[in-house]
Amino acid sequence: MIDSLLLAATRIATFEHQRGLTNASGFFFERDARLFLVTSRHVLIDEPSKHHPNRIEIELHTDAANLGKSARFSLLLYQDGKSQWRQGTDSAGEIDVAMIQIQRAALPKNALLFAFKPEHLVQLTEPVEVGSSVLIVGFPLGFHDTLHHLPVVRQSVIASAFGMRFQGLGYFLTDARTHRGTSGAPVVMRDHLATADAALPWKLLGVHSARLDMAGRDLVQDESLGLNCAWYADMLMTLSED
Repeated sequence: MIDSLLLAATRIATFEHQRGLTNASGFFFERDARLFLVTSRHVLIDEPSKHHPNRIEIELHTDAANLGKSARFSLLLYQDGKSQWRQGTDSAGEIDVAMIQIQRAALPKNALLFAFKPEHLVQLTEPVEVGSSVLIVGFPLGFHDTLHHLPVVRQSVIASAFGMRFQGLGYFLTDARTHRGTSGAPVVMRDHLATADAALPWKLLGVHSARLDMAGRDLVQDESLGLNCAWYADMLMTLSED
């Protein structure tokens, strides 16, 4: 038995044509029978670091009885000079979340994956206590179970008031040890009200973006804060509008 949560996340590799660039994390989201890949926007484009991939690859399982079997699936980021992903802004500026639609017919035969749906999203008005335990499911530094092609899970806690925009921005904070490559990972908590036959008994709170640090921190005397930004997952409803 394997938790479906591990099959809802996927490893992302970015490319400039055939030249490999970076590794990141992502997950699947489904709305009205449309399937999307969700990740951080800076995985797909990042002007400050001059990161401009033109395609990405994700890894998909193709045999439920043998998780060692997988296939790479390539997604072009531009078509006729136009970006194929969706990104958004709010009153504070750009949001570090992006999603790109996947055509199901183009997926490898027998592709095995699970997708979050609108009913998995935690609303900002729902009570989530500060200090609540959550999980971040991804591929830190690209690390994963290379035999079974599965992500790893980091334990975390909510580190700011959930439902409030931290410093006016559209994210909350988590306290966890994270690394490069975790960008785009889902931040989830167990849904204790889910039925026994629920395909994905988890709640989706946010999308991990980046570690948060203080510009004035003394690199010799002061350790890193160990805090991270997670953009509220309700943005997926806006980005997935038809």
